[in-house]
Amino acid sequence: MITSIFKKSTPINYSLIVLATLVFYFLYQFHVGLAFEGWLDLSEKIGTLILVFASLFLSNFIVKKNTLTKDSSYTLYFFLIFMLFFPKLFGNLRLLLANFFILLALRRLVSLQTLKAPKEKIFDATLWILIASIFQFWTLIFILLVYISIIFHVSRDFRNWLIPFVAVFITSLIFIAYSLCFAPGTVSHYLAQEMINYKLDYFQNQYENIAFSMFAVAVFFFFIPAMITLTNKPLNLQASYKKIIFATVFGGIVFAISIPKSNELLVFMIFPMAVLATNSIEYMQNKFQQELILFITFCCGLVGFFSQL
Repeated sequence: MITSIFKKSTPINYSLIVLATLVFYFLYQFHVGLAFEGWLDLSEKIGTLILVFASLFLSNFIVKKNTLTKDSSYTLYFFLIFMLFFPKLFGNLRLLLANFFILLALRRLVSLQTLKAPKEKIFDATLWILIASIFQFWTLIFILLVYISIIFHVSRDFRNWLIPFVAVFITSLIFIAYSLCFAPGTVSHYLAQEMINYKLDYFQNQYENIAFSMFAVAVFFFFIPAMITLTNKPLNLQASYKKIIFATVFGGIVFAISIPKSNELLVFMIFPMAVLATNSIEYMQNKFQQELILFITFCCGLVGFFSQL
């Protein structure tokens, strides 16, 4: 049943995703207390909801524009399901902003395969990653993906290797000027985030532990087959899939080293994992297996969401 609903991209599918997102968002907000302490708090909640939708549909745009998946709505489905594992994301404006800018960077890097305006795309991707690092410092790791993309597509032009440094220089000047003029101490606060913590002792309750474990199983189940079947992908798309795989790894590294640590830091793995999961489902020949996997992930998402409310 789930397969028949999401195997095509139709207005009904998008409506279901929008409705489900609204339901889960407001369920979380009612749980934490839907009270507005002034216009600033109201703006933050509205901004959070807008970012959730923007992230969902930007993810869908990336996969459709670059033919990373077939004409289905599975990417939207998995993106939302994986978010349900970590319901606190529906109230974490900072991480949603960081992830949105990383998605903007991935959009530019994946489209680099067309070889149209590569310098602009490299600059833009680096810029978005630097902006994301303001909200979550260790997203700077994704700059490695910029250089991986250069290696895949435009490594022969030495100027492409220098563009990220130009983006860093220009962004740093603007950031320092802003700090000096309007917000003294911003630079020192930014640099103070470079601490590293590898420990997994942050769980506040067993339900967070269970949600993390379920997501880890999903990563193992979808990531390993993607690695194995990579050579079966169309030759012109293999570099794009490699970038998605690297993005998954870098998202895991951001979670592994960031401080303070929480399950919500896994947000940077949600989009690449949604793409890998979609590919896994789309290329399965057995419809029963498709239904079973979709049903299990749906149930796990619900368990993860409601157990943490």
